[in-house]
Amino acid sequence: MSSTVHALATKVWNYHQLNHTLSPADCIVVLCSNDLRVAEYAAQLYLDGFAPYLVFSGGVGELTQGLFDASEAEAFAAIATDMGVPASDILIEPQSTNTGENIQFTRALLEAKGLAPQRFILVQKPFMERRSYATFMCQWPGKEVMVASPPISFDNYPDDHLSFCDVVNVMVGDLERIKVYPQYGFAIEQDIPDDVWAAFNELVKLGFDGHLVAKEPEESTS
Repeated sequence: MSSTVHALATKVWNYHQLNHTLSPADCIVVLCSNDLRVAEYAAQLYLDGFAPYLVFSGGVGELTQGLFDASEAEAFAAIATDMGVPASDILIEPQSTNTGENIQFTRALLEAKGLAPQRFILVQKPFMERRSYATFMCQWPGKEVMVASPPISFDNYPDDHLSFCDVVNVMVGDLERIKVYPQYGFAIEQDIPDDVWAAFNELVKLGFDGHLVAKEPEESTS
């Protein structure tokens, strides 16, 4: 990766992170994906006493087709139980296929269980913190939400499943979604500084356009 691309991508990566300070909550909601480090981090938050139970939300998405033997939520839950989280403190939502559904279906699951948490920790990949927050606040207003992700730097984030180019493509697409999704009712508005949007445009010009939004999008996630 060239130094120019690295600098532009780092600016976008930093914008996506909210840097919330965590404190105890009523519930940890995990937006599942292809990144098992998210499951490990969420399980550790539970083990550290941040909330009395975990909700894993995720069916099969664009980047997890054929990756797991079951849904994303079930794969993540298995990691949590292996780490010592009691199965009785785990709820599984295995149907959602995008971020909006993660929130909507989790809300329905909790209501069906007679649970009414007011204070949430929302756990997601580092470059999806801001969009997850904006989506949650649109789909389930009136709640207090802290967003967290595994403390991994941009340089250390790529792995066997996502290359540097993959990561840049996805987070460029997520930045576009932050800008356009409010007009479709998918998320609340988020301020995007001019230099961050300029970095977006430069990265698109350089060919990082593999995850951009369709002209009339259905909400999607990775």
